[in-house]
Amino acid sequence: MIKKHLFVLVVFMICAAFTIPERVSKKADKVIAKFYETDDFTKEIISISEAANAETIAEFNDENFFKIESAGVFLGYGYIGAARSKTDMFDFLVLFDKDFIITKSKVLIYREEYGGEIGSKRWLKQFVGKSSTSSELIYNQNIIPISGATISVRSMTQAMNDLLQSVGKLQELNLL
Repeated sequence: MIKKHLFVLVVFMICAAFTIPERVSKKADKVIAKFYETDDFTKEIISISEAANAETIAEFNDENFFKIESAGVFLGYGYIGAARSKTDMFDFLVLFDKDFIITKSKVLIYREEYGGEIGSKRWLKQFVGKSSTSSELIYNQNIIPISGATISVRSMTQAMNDLLQSVGKLQELNLL
């Protein structure tokens, strides 16, 4: 009986790990609508095979990487990810243009008392214009540190490097 309950718990945790919470998804949709100035858009999931996903650092699942269209017109791409803060995780959205150059990044939900400054528009603008061909993002060199948010800043910087490197790998494999 214990093994059965443990099995059910493990399956639930695995499924939960690969789904985006509704609250995060709704916040992402609001950011997308505002950025593209339309409430009428669709997100078409980009499926990345398990084999291709194994070659990337960033995690691509059945919900977090998508094309954005409005009235049949391609607007860009989106990625919803998570990164570690001091004691929890925070969720973020990255929007790309057709060439996978970052056009916007946004912290969707930050779950700590301290370090939330990484959600400021001013700080996040550092990532706009970056792509897989950009130089590596390095804390305290080309990424501005924030006092009181060191762990979150380093984590977000690493998450962005991982995402850009992974998009580059997918492009190299002709999957994008």
